[in-house]
Amino acid sequence: MCGGGCRHARAAANDEARTRASPPSSVAFGLVVDFVSRIPRAAVPVVALLAGALPGAAQDRAGAERYRALRHAMVAEQIAAEGVTDTATLGAIRTVPRHEFVPADLRDRAYGDHPLPIGLGQTISQPYVVAYMTELIRPRPGMKVLEVGTGSGYQAAVLSEIGCAVFTVEIFEALAAGARERLARLGYGAVRVRHGDGHFGWPEGAPFDAILVTAAAGYVPPALIAQLKPGGRLVIPVGGVYGVQHLILVEKQADGTVRTRQLLPVRFVPLLSGLR
Repeated sequence: MCGGGCRHARAAANDEARTRASPPSSVAFGLVVDFVSRIPRAAVPVVALLAGALPGAAQDRAGAERYRALRHAMVAEQIAAEGVTDTATLGAIRTVPRHEFVPADLRDRAYGDHPLPIGLGQTISQPYVVAYMTELIRPRPGMKVLEVGTGSGYQAAVLSEIGCAVFTVEIFEALAAGARERLARLGYGAVRVRHGDGHFGWPEGAPFDAILVTAAAGYVPPALIAQLKPGGRLVIPVGGVYGVQHLILVEKQADGTVRTRQLLPVRFVPLLSGLR
């Protein structure tokens, strides 16, 4: 997300955000473009191509190796090559099985350079965007992080893999329940998932070292600023549904005042009110 020199990174984030704002069935923003993954075939071991011919456990091992190779290629080509350098972030994204956080019929596209639909008009964010937003909060083991907008649970898993204590709020009950089950099954059961309205954060869990919001608000909700620790960072898209939105970094000072920085133009779904 360099101002003028990181053209691909900015375009990638805009593609992701545009797709989140306009799921495949939407007529408000048109049809979603089917992106082609940039991961080269060379990144997939030959044994993975023969997986279909292998029985039982051998086929499972070949499949796991294939996904591992795709993850490593994704990090190298789509994330590290575009300027993300935080080792904790890169290590977590190399480890978390992204294909487990998308519908079964989309698993072969899970490591492509694009977002994917997860139901209810929501998406799993593009890999670069997840990495970029994660790096912005400077994640480290032991940090307490609030996520607003759980989705399928992928961002929460990345933060948990780093060693953060994760609290995540999702306004759609079905998505919250699905994420809770998925995270527990994959070994991220320490993540706390709540069906709730993200405008109000998670008061009992506050204060938080960092807060990530994955939907656009017309303003930064006061409750989220109040629940951010002095020295903490909050990343949120701000703007109207049909107007210009920008990804904003909010930093809370020791005296409780806040400093904001506008990072790049985006388009996300709105931060909804009222439980669904």
